Amino acid sequence: MFRKEEFPEEGELVVCRVKSIHNFGAFVELEEYPGKEGFIHISEVAPGWIKRIRDHIKENQRIVCKVMHVDREKGHIDVSLKRVNEHQRREKIQEWKNEQKARKLLEIVASRLGKKVEDCYKEFAWKLIDKYGSLYSAFEECAYDPETLRKDGFSGEWLKHFEEVARDNIQIPFVTVKGYIKISSSRSDGVEHIKKALQLAENSEYEDVEIEVTYRGAPLYNISVKAPDYKIAEEELKKAVDRAKSYIRNYEGECDLIRDLGKK
Repeated sequence: MFRKEEFPEEGELVVCRVKSIHNFGAFVELEEYPGKEGFIHISEVAPGWIKRIRDHIKENQRIVCKVMHVDREKGHIDVSLKRVNEHQRREKIQEWKNEQKARKLLEIVASRLGKKVEDCYKEFAWKLIDKYGSLYSAFEECAYDPETLRKDGFSGEWLKHFEEVARDNIQIPFVTVKGYIKISSSRSDGVEHIKKALQLAENSEYEDVEIEVTYRGAPLYNISVKAPDYKIAEEELKKAVDRAKSYIRNYEGECDLIRDLGKK
């Protein structure tokens, strides 16, 4: 990622490439901070006593480190490998890959505008990063809803090209949550009212939320909700069941959400 800052902050996770290995530690290049090097003391390579440092890292290996100390005057940056767990490593690498992709997408936008990438950063990209946290997030928001950037006050010739590139190159991830609806009615025409209640459950108010109810075995029905993220999916699952419950109660019925059949 092209950075405004010259140095990383202490505590920040950074993607590094191992440049050289010595008995006392290793020097690494900070991939997100061009021209900046960091140093991993041998005690920060891995937990416990290290007999051979090359058993843990190799030259040109890409690793994720935590910034421990920054001396801006001397240009020294101390980093740690052992203080980064596997989950943090995976998340940081994915974030770095996303920003690499975002940089390439910005190059496409710049090309269509007939401008340099650095000029695009100055004109609008830094503002997008300040607003959405990262350039990739800005592309993602735009792909999710092309009007988002306009609603947030962005405008200009670049916006049309930015929207087109986002739409053509960013695939919005979706998640699915599942559960079971237990529904019944004591009325003679209860089956018809159950069908109506389940139809209401499937009626999402959002275009990007899909709700599906399928028969499992009376009085149980499968329900699945596909949405952009888990929070939205869980909220929509609850709303779906509430719609069915509100309806069936008017027809001598009951309705409940069951997440685990073992606890029904």
